[in-house]
Amino acid sequence: MNALQKASSLLLLSGLLAVQAQAEQAAGTTQRLVRDGVAIEFEARPLGSDGVLTEGLFADIRLRLTDATTGQPLAGQVPGAWLDQALSDGGAEQCKARIGTYLKGVLSARPLVDLNSYYLVVMNKDSALTVIDPVTSVGGITSTLTRVALKRPPMDWAASADDRLLYVSMPSAGEVAVVDTGEFKVLGNLPAGPEPVRVALQPDGRYLWVGNNARRGEAGGVTVIDTQTRETVATLATGGGHHEIAFSADSRHAFVSSREAGRVTVVDVASLKKVKDIETGPSPLSLAVSPLSGALYVSDGKAGSITVIDARSLAVRKVIEAGPGLGPLRFTQDGRFGLALNSLHDQALVLDAGSDEIVQRAEVTAEPYQLVFTRDYAYVRGLASPKVSMINLESLGRGKSLIVQAFEAGPAAPKLAGDLPLADGLAQARDEGAVFVVNPVDNTTYFYMEGMNAPMTGYLNRGHTSRAARVVDRSMREVEPGVFSSRIKLPAPGTFDLAVMLNQPQIAHCFSAEVQPNKALTAQRGKPRVEFLIEQPRVTVGETTQARFRIVQGSAGEPRAGIADLRVRYFQAPASRPREVAAVDVGGGIYEAPLALDKAGAYYLHVGSASLGMPFGSQPYASLRAVPAQAGTTP
Repeated sequence: MNALQKASSLLLLSGLLAVQAQAEQAAGTTQRLVRDGVAIEFEARPLGSDGVLTEGLFADIRLRLTDATTGQPLAGQVPGAWLDQALSDGGAEQCKARIGTYLKGVLSARPLVDLNSYYLVVMNKDSALTVIDPVTSVGGITSTLTRVALKRPPMDWAASADDRLLYVSMPSAGEVAVVDTGEFKVLGNLPAGPEPVRVALQPDGRYLWVGNNARRGEAGGVTVIDTQTRETVATLATGGGHHEIAFSADSRHAFVSSREAGRVTVVDVASLKKVKDIETGPSPLSLAVSPLSGALYVSDGKAGSITVIDARSLAVRKVIEAGPGLGPLRFTQDGRFGLALNSLHDQALVLDAGSDEIVQRAEVTAEPYQLVFTRDYAYVRGLASPKVSMINLESLGRGKSLIVQAFEAGPAAPKLAGDLPLADGLAQARDEGAVFVVNPVDNTTYFYMEGMNAPMTGYLNRGHTSRAARVVDRSMREVEPGVFSSRIKLPAPGTFDLAVMLNQPQIAHCFSAEVQPNKALTAQRGKPRVEFLIEQPRVTVGETTQARFRIVQGSAGEPRAGIADLRVRYFQAPASRPREVAAVDVGGGIYEAPLALDKAGAYYLHVGSASLGMPFGSQPYASLRAVPAQAGTTP
């Protein structure tokens, strides 16, 4: 090879290396730190065809923790991570200082993305879910992150194992909404048979099971939906009435109760064929599986019995007499003890899965109907009392005295609100020692931390009516030994620091990443937007009500005044004829429009303007509820 050929080869190799380097850079960011015997690899992997970290798009943030000497993964760690704009004077000390500020929870110095965060999702009485960021709430003023509009009012929900998808049943629509909790938007509405009510995901996440409540003269059963294809793969008739659904721990069998038929149907999941019908009493109300005993437990409200069915042989192992009035039945996380609620006698019964016997009873809140567990307590919600009972799990077991405490969650009993869904009004917070409790009467979700005498704070759901709640965990999860991952939406263009903290050994370090601007979002921010200013969502029928809203534009949200063709279109749900009224500029970019709400019910408001290129329905909507004059002061 002569000198010219060598030079050409070197130039070609150099070009290939440059292209490879550009490709690696375009594929995201990868950095590595070795300190105190620990290696931390940081990777920001963009999602999308262009492979570039881009404002407003999603990326997977991954931390791989290994022993720096052996390369063995460091499993079981709990790394803290925060994404924020880089500081010009950044350094090791500055990074530590930032992490210290984040840990203090200072609202004025919160990071753009907290990878240790969680959100509270509230199920509303109307066709919407409210998403709240609990960290930004102070003094009862809630930071509402967003609202998810649904096709029809929700009844029940189930979440995927990673909390990325939420399946919400809508009985009046005959569908289940699939909600992406990354963007909090509806991905689709899946046909789910007539009157879909209860929804349940089998343990391996393959199928979503939907209970179809039978109307008079119809056959009830379940609809089975493949979570990958989102197609219905089976429709099985099991009997009349409401259906509860449970699964064996290995997802081999599904158990479906039929309340009016008085039986439990066993379905083979692999073939989606009915295997057996098991008579369990005249009114089976609740199903629960104990992985410890390998059995299904069926509580019957009329017979007052708990039927124990072996999950493998499908034979009835025992029938436990417990007294009429039995309802919800659930097991502790280890499967050792079950708690059954008796709404007639205001009791909680403790079932020992080792002996299949009732070993304890205790008085709890009036008409108990919901039950959730934390690591240390069982929380019992009653229909006829605002009190929530707490049962100390350390006190469960034969020969022990049950320790029961209580706290008030709101001013009134939940049943006074009416129209309650199947979904729980109790939800364990991300912290294992805390719960959220919905009081549908005062439209507030209370946060209670164990050891307190009363809830620490409450989250008012303005513009909607709270009915149930659940927590969506957005913190980094260990997806494989020593690998922690979280999917985030990149907040803005620029250079960012990912601050990472370990406790053992104590390490604080800031990695960096570059996020490119999103041209589509830049153009969108330049368009006018509507911000509703509705302080009181309840109004009295017949009284003139003013709809107030603001028009803003640009990234800074500058108010727009003097828009002459703004109009408000409103209609009564579900589908009455819409009415329109002109809006008047009252100063500061704020506009008002008089509404004539002459019938009781829920109303939806949309704003439109031809000059702004803002058609009706293109902006977020608002809702109002008109109530009769005599009920105007009722929550």
